[in-house]
Amino acid sequence: MIARLSTRHLLAAFVTLALIAIAKPALAQAPAQRPAPSPASILIAKQILEIKGVQQIYQPLVRGVIEKAKNQFMQTNFMYAKDLNEIAAKLERDYAPKVNEVVDASARIYASHFTEAELKELLTFYQSPVGRKAIVEEAKALDESLAYAGEFGDNFSGEVIARMREEMKKRGHDI
Repeated sequence: MIARLSTRHLLAAFVTLALIAIAKPALAQAPAQRPAPSPASILIAKQILEIKGVQQIYQPLVRGVIEKAKNQFMQTNFMYAKDLNEIAAKLERDYAPKVNEVVDASARIYASHFTEAELKELLTFYQSPVGRKAIVEEAKALDESLAYAGEFGDNFSGEVIARMREEMKKRGHDI
């Protein structure tokens, strides 16, 4: 369960980062089309994101960046493993608050997509029993949907490969 939860969180973090990366140029290109969100809107958006558990979703991001850097140094000389592991553990503690930067940026982005009135409605919804259930059940539905999509992709890939072979055979190629 924990491994599945961590995988879901990592996937969600990477998807969110990809969406932020995609949204960043769009936001930069269209400042006149979308006014900057008010501080109140950003605060409401942050409350929504907190209810949705975004901070826990982003938490592995800091650890992942540190692990990646550590592994780069490990490739240089694996004899430094003990020192690098100790440094990585310290950096994880030191940089843990960096997650808040991602949460704050996400809140600004989220607030730029909704009016303050809409954000208030969303907050009310997510604070309601059905809203709290939606947060839990949407995560489960997403997990199941991603699992299905993986199986679908595997099965579809086999079908496409078979058809390609069939079509290539018609053209005199046996692959």
